[in-house]
Amino acid sequence: MNTETIPVPGGYANDRTINIQMVESIIQLIRSLPIAERQVLEQRLADEELTEYPEVTTKELMLLSERGGSFDFWHDEPDLYTFEDGEPIQW
Repeated sequence: MNTETIPVPGGYANDRTINIQMVESIIQLIRSLPIAERQVLEQRLADEELTEYPEVTTKELMLLSERGGSFDFWHDEPDLYTFEDGEPIQW
């Protein structure tokens, strides 16, 4: 199998192994299509976003939850408990 490791756009830190022979075969297949079918294929590919999105990191999720406003309602909640409630835990 003809493979090559090349950087893949899209924000990934790691490189991926690409099957160059398969890519070349797909290109040849597309070029062999009648013009009308190629136009349909091109339109379908243009309509669909085939972009890969990088995985969201834990830090990014934490920042989103912290700054996104979804939990802002907790600031308006009454304090139901105080340090005087309950009994201290012995460690």
